[in-house]
Amino acid sequence: MSSAVTIVRFHKTGSADVLQFDQIPLPEPGQGEVRIRVKALGLNRAEIMFRNGQYLETPVSPSKNGYEASGIIEAVGPDVDSKWIGKAVSTVPGTFKLNEHGVYGEVAVVPFHGIAEYPSTLSYEEGASIWMQYLTAYGALVWLGKIAKGDFIVITAASSSVGVAAIEIAKAEGAISIAVTRTATKKAKLLELGADHVIVTDEEDLVVRVNEITSGKGARIVFDPIGGKILESLAAATAPKGTIFEYGALAPEPTPYPLFTALAKYLTIRAYTLFEVTPDPIFPKAKQYIFDHLASGAFKPIIDKRFRFAEIVEAHRYMESNAQIGKIVVTL
Repeated sequence: MSSAVTIVRFHKTGSADVLQFDQIPLPEPGQGEVRIRVKALGLNRAEIMFRNGQYLETPVSPSKNGYEASGIIEAVGPDVDSKWIGKAVSTVPGTFKLNEHGVYGEVAVVPFHGIAEYPSTLSYEEGASIWMQYLTAYGALVWLGKIAKGDFIVITAASSSVGVAAIEIAKAEGAISIAVTRTATKKAKLLELGADHVIVTDEEDLVVRVNEITSGKGARIVFDPIGGKILESLAAATAPKGTIFEYGALAPEPTPYPLFTALAKYLTIRAYTLFEVTPDPIFPKAKQYIFDHLASGAFKPIIDKRFRFAEIVEAHRYMESNAQIGKIVVTL
């Protein structure tokens, strides 16, 4: 085994070009940690924001990056059962800090509590495309939103991996998904992936279409990672006593609070992230729910495009283009 490995770090914030390949000594797992020989990486929007210095965690130079990896455990810390060596696992976002345990590299050292097994029928690429999307959607829709059969669910940025996962979860729970996308280029694919309705905001009025679809009732749940001005339209499209989950901040402009609409409808506009799920007692139940639905085939990670490890800068650029439907994966 080589005494040195390559990882990806950035020494200053900025565009994708700040990502660089650094050689470091092979790291040994410490107390409560495991080392994974990485086979695939699943990219997430949070990693773009972190690289830009616009995330919940502030980068400390030189900073690691990356939440999701799949691979084989090749070493364990002194207090971790050695029986885990040789097992295929993936890493779970929300269980570690990017600065400390980012997974972009030939190997990744992460906390033992930050790994999970996945169905053996999945490939390494699919194994790296699970937890961010499904846990994020599960937490809002199933755990907090308690969606039920017949509920109307508006899902913005629906072509993202989390958006696609939300469509699958809505279908599994018998809810009616209303996927929202900017351009018509993604409409057919979203319908193919199971969306019950698709609204193209470049061509259609979001509020008018939601009212048509729901016969004027509005959506009980809105699942939105964008924020910004669209929140006003989303509030107008939400049913009385409905809930809007804001789980991101992709909009370039500030997010206005739709006070009068919220007052008139008794709306709940709730900030939410995956980090609420992982430390909660619901976490094991959430993981089991996702595992079971993956094993049954009800959930199927959608991989949009694969890049080689040497192309990780190009992979970041591609994510920033917003062209993808589903997950962007880097293979090693």
